Amino acid sequence: MGETSDDILTQPLGVTPPLSRKEAALARARALARSPKAVAGATGALLVAVFGSVLLFGDPQGGEPRVTVAITLRDPAPVRAEAPQIAAVAPEAEAPPARTQRSAEEIETASGVTVVRPSGTAAPSETVVIRVPSPNVQLNPAPDPRLTDRGRHGTMPKLGEGRLRALDVYARPEEPGTGPRIAILMTGLGIGQAATAAAIVKLPPTISLAFAPYGAEIERSAARARAAGHEVLLQAPMEPFDYPDSDPGPQTLLTALKGPENADRLAWAMSRFPGYVGVVNFMGAKLMSDAGAFEPVLREIGARGLGFVDDGTAARPLPAGLSAKVKTPLARAEIVIDAVPRADAIDRELARLEAQARTKGFVLASASALPQTIDRIARWARDLDARGLRLVPVSVALRGGETRLSKAE
Repeated sequence: MGETSDDILTQPLGVTPPLSRKEAALARARALARSPKAVAGATGALLVAVFGSVLLFGDPQGGEPRVTVAITLRDPAPVRAEAPQIAAVAPEAEAPPARTQRSAEEIETASGVTVVRPSGTAAPSETVVIRVPSPNVQLNPAPDPRLTDRGRHGTMPKLGEGRLRALDVYARPEEPGTGPRIAILMTGLGIGQAATAAAIVKLPPTISLAFAPYGAEIERSAARARAAGHEVLLQAPMEPFDYPDSDPGPQTLLTALKGPENADRLAWAMSRFPGYVGVVNFMGAKLMSDAGAFEPVLREIGARGLGFVDDGTAARPLPAGLSAKVKTPLARAEIVIDAVPRADAIDRELARLEAQARTKGFVLASASALPQTIDRIARWARDLDARGLRLVPVSVALRGGETRLSKAE
């Protein structure tokens, strides 16, 4: 303790003893240190001192980072001409043979170029024959005013002056050549737009196309086919044996109708589109077997400068000598290529078609516009001329050329 006990006991109550000088100075210092004004003043003085030193001497750690780099100057290197760089292309992985063949065929189909390869060759690694097609044959415009008649249902063909026939004017000309010939009639066009477009594009233009009269775009489709070089024919709906269970459609020619009634129904079908060379039966086995009902129909067809083609689906052929009797050019398909609509069966019929053509010199066949049939015939026809055979339009059979030319060959 700073004071003795005697001093404390002897001091009067309530009276503080006087401090020494040292103790008084120490007490004042402690009081000043605890004063807020004193603390704030000391802090402010310290900040002023630090800021002044920075302004006066600068902050060695402040400002942006700086890097000192030594730069050595050298003489420029001589410029040398560099060869152009060619980007290296990694070789593509070799595709399987089947895919290579398919891709090549797709390109050939799109370009119209035919490549004949040895059997089993997937790519042109061996000797091949490449044939570039001749320019597309331009058919005569249709309708031709000289061959146009106005009827109750619209315009239809007529026999022109000097017996000018639509069969001759609208026909696709036969290209020159030698060897056995094959004519193919593709029926059922104009109803399914996809099948119609596929037949027009995929099939050789020497294959003739027959249009049923019911398609909504039939006139436009027939015009597209002719623009692509295909000869066209009209299918007329005719009564089958199991009619009406099998119904060809509206305006069907029937055995029970009189001649003028069937003629009017035929006129309706004939007015559907222009430019055809002849009429083809659409069903019709019963009508074609009834001479009393069918002969007036044939006479009407011939009187308008057209021919008639039996598509071969009826069991019985047309009677011999009927063409001369009704004065109408007639022809019948000997082979129905897709009577059995399977790929293997179609291929067998195409092989049989070739064999008959080599034997007879000329064969007429028919087929329906099924996607599989179109694809098989298009594939088969690609290298037909390399096998010594020719495709010709169906009008050759109607115009008598098959007899004349086969004798000459």
